[in-house]
Amino acid sequence: MNSSTVGPAVEARVGDAKIPSLSSSIDESSLCTNNVIVREQLASRDDRGTSGEMEAAGSRSSSDPAADVIKPHVQPEPLSFPQLSNNAPTSPKPSAKRAPSEGEDEEPATAKGFQRSASPTSAMHRSKGALYEKVGEEGVCKMHKFSLYETASRYYLVGGDITDRKFRILKIDRTADSGDLIVAEDEIVYTKEEMNQLLNAVDDGNRASGGLKLKCSTWGLLGFIRFTSAYYMLLITKRSQVAMIGGHYIYQVDGTELVSLTVSSSSRFKLDRDAEEARFVGILSNLDLSRSFYFSYSYDITRTLQHNIVRERQILCNGNAIISERSHNSMFVWNHHLLDPASRALKNTDDWCLPIIHGFVDQARLSIYGRAVYITIIARRSRFFAGARFLKRGANDLGYVANDVETEQIVSEMLTTSFHAPGPQLFANPNYTSYVQHRGSIPLYWTQDNTGVTPKPDIEMNLIDPFYSAAALHFDDLFERYGAPLYVLNLVKSRERTPRESILLKEYTNAIQYLNQFLPEDKKILYKAWDMSRASKSRDQDVIGTLELIAEDVVTATGFFRNGSIQSEDLLMQNGVARTNCIDCLDRTNAAQFVIGKRALGHQLHALGVISDTLIDYDTDAVNLFTHMYHDHGDTIAIQYGGSHLVNTMETYRKINQWTSHSRDMVESFKRYYNNSFLDKQRQEAYNLFLGNYKFVQGQPMLWDLTTDYYLHHADPRLWSGKSRKSYITWFTPENLKTRELHKATQPQGPLAGKSLSFFDDYWLEYYRPLAVSSFAKVFSYKMNSTFRYIPFKSTQDGRYDLSPFRVRATHDHDTPEKLRQRKEVAIVTPQEIAAVDQSVQAPLIISPTKHTELPNWLQSQLNGSVPPRPGIVGKVDSDVHSVGQAPKDVSSPSKPVKDKSAMTQWTLDQIYSNSLNPSVTDSEAYEYQRYISHPLSLPLVTTTDIPPNPNTVFLIHVNSSARDTMVNMHSNEDIADYTEFLNVGEDPLTVFETDAPKKRYKAYRQWLKGKSLFKQQRLDQ
Repeated sequence: MNSSTVGPAVEARVGDAKIPSLSSSIDESSLCTNNVIVREQLASRDDRGTSGEMEAAGSRSSSDPAADVIKPHVQPEPLSFPQLSNNAPTSPKPSAKRAPSEGEDEEPATAKGFQRSASPTSAMHRSKGALYEKVGEEGVCKMHKFSLYETASRYYLVGGDITDRKFRILKIDRTADSGDLIVAEDEIVYTKEEMNQLLNAVDDGNRASGGLKLKCSTWGLLGFIRFTSAYYMLLITKRSQVAMIGGHYIYQVDGTELVSLTVSSSSRFKLDRDAEEARFVGILSNLDLSRSFYFSYSYDITRTLQHNIVRERQILCNGNAIISERSHNSMFVWNHHLLDPASRALKNTDDWCLPIIHGFVDQARLSIYGRAVYITIIARRSRFFAGARFLKRGANDLGYVANDVETEQIVSEMLTTSFHAPGPQLFANPNYTSYVQHRGSIPLYWTQDNTGVTPKPDIEMNLIDPFYSAAALHFDDLFERYGAPLYVLNLVKSRERTPRESILLKEYTNAIQYLNQFLPEDKKILYKAWDMSRASKSRDQDVIGTLELIAEDVVTATGFFRNGSIQSEDLLMQNGVARTNCIDCLDRTNAAQFVIGKRALGHQLHALGVISDTLIDYDTDAVNLFTHMYHDHGDTIAIQYGGSHLVNTMETYRKINQWTSHSRDMVESFKRYYNNSFLDKQRQEAYNLFLGNYKFVQGQPMLWDLTTDYYLHHADPRLWSGKSRKSYITWFTPENLKTRELHKATQPQGPLAGKSLSFFDDYWLEYYRPLAVSSFAKVFSYKMNSTFRYIPFKSTQDGRYDLSPFRVRATHDHDTPEKLRQRKEVAIVTPQEIAAVDQSVQAPLIISPTKHTELPNWLQSQLNGSVPPRPGIVGKVDSDVHSVGQAPKDVSSPSKPVKDKSAMTQWTLDQIYSNSLNPSVTDSEAYEYQRYISHPLSLPLVTTTDIPPNPNTVFLIHVNSSARDTMVNMHSNEDIADYTEFLNVGEDPLTVFETDAPKKRYKAYRQWLKGKSLFKQQRLDQ
C-alpha cells in the first residue's frame, strides 16, 4: 500500500462518463492522513507484518477510532470538473521533545550514533551457555546505519538494522604493516543491550590508552582504498531520499569522509604521510562523491527492473536459496576498486559495504483523478572507459565505449507498493513496467586532440580495422545485456564543409553493414542514420515529427517490460534496446531519447489501463513533467561528461525557445570549452585513481607524470597476443540472441516452499517504518514532485479547470509556478471595434498572451464574474476602452468594487492601456515638437558670403582671422613640389628606374633591396 492511495478508492479513468468529486481523493493532505493511522497500528503490532497484514491494516483504517482526526470535506455543487481542496490537513500535534522540521526526510541526513549507557549492569551479562543468533539465520536483517568507534590501535564499526534491534560489529586493525588490511568480522548478531555491554568492555580494556571514543556516525561503508602506504576507508556521512521502488528506497550520497587506517597523531604507532601520499589524496578529492552517486540497501540499482524480477522468479522456480544473494552488475559499480580489498578480508561483504552507481535518479508522481502513477528515471554510467569528453572518445580494444549510459524509465501504478500480487504471488505485481535505452560513443577507434584552442578539434581515425573487432565486441555485449534486436540511431552530421562527423558516419555505416552479414535474418542490427542537426536548422523539416516516427518503430521493435503472471497474460518482456548516439552523445542524443521515452511512456500507461490510446500530446501536464525530468537527466549526464549543462534542449528542437535562451546557450558553450581545455585532465586523473585504472607500483611512473592514460584503459598486448582470437565471422554469442522469457513460478518451490514473505522481501520495514510516526512533510511520497505543481489551485475553485494531466494546456501553461506570471503585453483592438464598444461597460482588462488564442476558463474565473464579450483581434478581451479624444474614466472610482490586489493591478494596466490608445500632450510639448519638425525647413539651401544684418562682432573677428591663417598656410613650396612629383607619371608606370630610387614612394622598395622585409622592415633570414 502507498500513502497516496490509502483512503476511498477512486477508479476514475480518463474518458469516463462520470468523474467523481475529488474532495477526498485528490487532496494530497487527506490522502496521506490515513497513513499515520496505518503506522500507529503497525507500531502497536511491532514488526510482525506480512503483506497480507499490511493490506488488512489499510482496509481497517477507516473504522479505527483514530480516523476521527480527518475532517470531513463539504461536497461542492455539481460542476463540470472536480475541485481541489485547499484546506490545511489535520494531523497529530508533534510532541515537544521531537518537533518535526519542514523539508527534511523521515530520518536526518546525518546518521545518529549508537546510544551507549555509562556502564554495563548485571542484568546485561549473558551466561556462557546462552546461544547467540548467527548471520545467515532467518530473521537477521541487513544493516542500515553504522557507528565508528576508535581506540589507540583499533577501529570498531558497529552496524544496526533499520529496526534498531539487531547489531553486529567489525574490528579493523590500525597498526598493520603498510599494504596490509586486517579486518575481523564478528558473525554474532547482538541485541542492543548486548552490544552496549561489549562496547563498555572494550572501553574498560583501553582505559590506559584513552578508552573507546565515537569518531563518527555513517550510513554505510563504500570500501577500502590504498595509495602508497596504509589503507583508507570511505564512509557515507550524509544521504537523502530520491526515489522509492517496490517499497525500497534509493538514496543519493550527499557527504563522504575518508578515514585513514593509521594510528592517531598522539600515538607512538604514528606513521608519517609523505608528499606523494598527500598528492594522491588531493587528486581523489577532485572527484565530488556528493554529486550524482546513488545507493540502496535492499534494491539492486545496478540492474534493470526486468533483470531483477526475472532473477527473483528464477529463484522461486529453482528453489535454491544460495543464488538468492544479489550479484551486482560490476559494469555500473563505481566503487568496485574499493570493494576488492573488502571482499578479500570479509566473508559477508554485502552486509557491510554498499555498491554505488554514478548517473542520475529522479522520481515524480503523475496524478490521474486520484490514481497515483510513479515515473522513475534511473541512468547508470559505465565505469569502463570512463572519463572526460575529449579525453575519452570511441571505444577501446575490449569493446567498451566512452560515455556509456543506460537509461531506464519505470512507470508503476501505486495501488500496492510491493512487487507482489495478491495471493500472494511473489514478484508478480502487474502494475510495474519499465523501458530501457542506451547511449554511447561510436564504437570505432577515433580521438580528438584538444591541446589547441579550437573548440571543435579535428577527428582522427587512429586505427582502421577491416574486421571492426571493437564494434563486434561492443554489440555482442549489448546482445548479452538486452537481447535482440538492436536499433541503432545515428544522429551525426552527413554533410559538412570540412568533413569531421561525416568521416565517422561513413565508417560506422560500413561497420554495421559488415557485422550484419553474419547475423541471422531476424536478429540483424536495425540501423537508422539521420542528420538531426541539419534538420533542426531547416525550416521545412519537422524534427519532432521525424523523431516520433522513429520512436514508434523503436518501441514496436524492442517492446517494453510489464510484470505479471502467466495466467493473466499481462506479462510483457523487452527484447533488444535502442542505442542512440551523436558525436558527443549529449544534446541531440538526449532529445532523441526523450521522444523515444515519451512514446514508451504512452505504451506503458496504456498497458496499465490509465489511457485508452498509446499517444500522449505535447503541452500536457504529463509530458511537461516528463520533459523536465529528462531535461534534468540530460543536464546531469552532460555535466559528468562535457563539463556543462545541455546547450540545445527540447525547446530548441521544438523551436519554442525564447530569444533570451541564446545567451544561455553561449554561456554553456563557453563553460564546456573552458572545462574541456583546463579542468578535464584533473577530472580524468581522479577517475583513474578512484576506479582503479591506475595503481601505485614502486618504481613505476606516478599518475601525474603520465603523458597519456592510453595503457590504463586498453588491454596489455602481452596478455592477449598469445590467446586465440574470436572468429571474425561468428563474432556474436548465439545464446545472447535468444528471446528473453520470464519463469512462470510465483510460489516458492523445493527447499524454499513454506518460507515467509520476509525471507524474500521485507520492504515494509524500510518503507512503512512501523516503529516511527512522523509528519507528512517528511514522508517522501508526500514531498515528491508531481503534476500538481502545474495546476493553478485558485483556478480550480469554480470547477472550470480540467484536472486531467493529458489535457493540452494553453500556450506556455506548462511553465513552472515560478514562471507562471502574467505577461505584460497589450491586446490589439482596431479603431473600428473601439468605436463600437459600449462605453458604459466597466471591467478590468485581461492581458492576453502574445499568440492570439482564447483565454483559458480558469484565468477568466479569477476576474470579475461574467463580462459581456467584445469583438477584437484577441478573443474575449474585456477592458475599459474610450474613444479617441475622450478622457479615460477614473479607474479608482468607488463605483468599481475592489476584490483583491490582482484586480487592482488589472485596473492600473487598464489605465495605461487607455492612455496609450489616447495620447495627449500639453501646449508646451506641442510647440516644442512643431519647432523641432519645422527647423530643417527654415535652413537656406545655398550659403553665401554676404554678412547677415546685425552680426556678432566677436564672431566676425574669429571667422576672419581663421580664414586668413588658412589661406597663408594653404600653399607651401614643399607641398606643391610633392604634389607635382606625384602627378609626374612615366610612360611605363610599372617599371622602376634608378632615377626613381630617391623618391619617397619607393622607400619600402629601397629597404627591401637591402634585405629587410617588405612589410615588417626586418632583415630576412638567409
